Amino acid sequence: MNHLFLHCRAGFEKECAAEITDLAGELGIYGYSKTKDGSAYVVFITQEPNGADLITKQLRFTKLIFARQWFVSAGLIDDLPVADRVTPLLAAAEALPSTSELVIETVDTNEGKELSGLSKKFTAPFEKALKANKVFQPSSHMRLHLVFITGTQAYLGVIPAYNSSPWPTGIARLRLPKEAPSRATLKLEEAWHHFIPAEDWDTRLASGMRAVDLGAAPGGWTWQLVQRGMYVEAVDNGPMDKNLLETGQVLHILTDGFLYEPKKPVHWLVCDIVDKPARVTSMVISWFTKANCREAVFNLKLPMKQRYLEVKKCEERIRTALEKAGFKVEIQFKQLYHDREEVTGHLRVS
Repeated sequence: MNHLFLHCRAGFEKECAAEITDLAGELGIYGYSKTKDGSAYVVFITQEPNGADLITKQLRFTKLIFARQWFVSAGLIDDLPVADRVTPLLAAAEALPSTSELVIETVDTNEGKELSGLSKKFTAPFEKALKANKVFQPSSHMRLHLVFITGTQAYLGVIPAYNSSPWPTGIARLRLPKEAPSRATLKLEEAWHHFIPAEDWDTRLASGMRAVDLGAAPGGWTWQLVQRGMYVEAVDNGPMDKNLLETGQVLHILTDGFLYEPKKPVHWLVCDIVDKPARVTSMVISWFTKANCREAVFNLKLPMKQRYLEVKKCEERIRTALEKAGFKVEIQFKQLYHDREEVTGHLRVS
């Protein structure tokens, strides 16, 4: 179990590989990554026979920025017979720890999507074989993952359900509401699903709270806040959706988001402004050191090179500045499915 399979966004394989190499090294576990540009996955191979398993036992999945999903595997299963893929994959599954459920995935590429038909057809017979051979144990906290790379190649592995993404391939399948002013609304909804436990939504995303949306136009993120019953100061020189303004919950303030400060502290700051990561980072630090908000979701638009290092630099700047100011800091970054050349940050202080 020395192969760690990681799903990621196509084009960000190098960042995903650099991150897992860095984090594994901090644990004293060393190895190398197999990557291919545009493949949407990374395989990290450890020197220790059980190194991948040790990583997932010592590292929280939520700490990963560029990985959407992960699982531990023994390696690529090659030369699967087209007439009978079940038999060799069943033998491989029997050598793994017992699991309680099966997830069959494809990588998030056009080539991967072409295998979705095979994946769907394969699910029922493979599950039947797993149950018949008692590979499934209802009490197990492990999930079995199968990813077809080609019709004759696959990775099979396991991961604790509590230390992984709850969604297949790590992709939150959210519906775009017809009333939302833009597709960007899904970014904030996905961020809430990722960063805020479901049991906390009623208290941390409560009706009656006040929020500021910087770079709000036309109102995709503001729409999400309004749906939660919040009152929003929508800051942007551009036009806002008329239906949002008619709700009575939105005050449109025409000014530069980087120059705006609320008259009174608010519960939430959200920001999806396209600008340099360093400038957004400085703005976020300023808002929290002045106690203008309690919690924030913001995006960092990444440069073309050294994207992983840029995120870590911004994270360290925020953490250092706020801890110096006497705050206890909770900060996470994630490249969400609805992000593109960016990552989403979540910050909370106490």
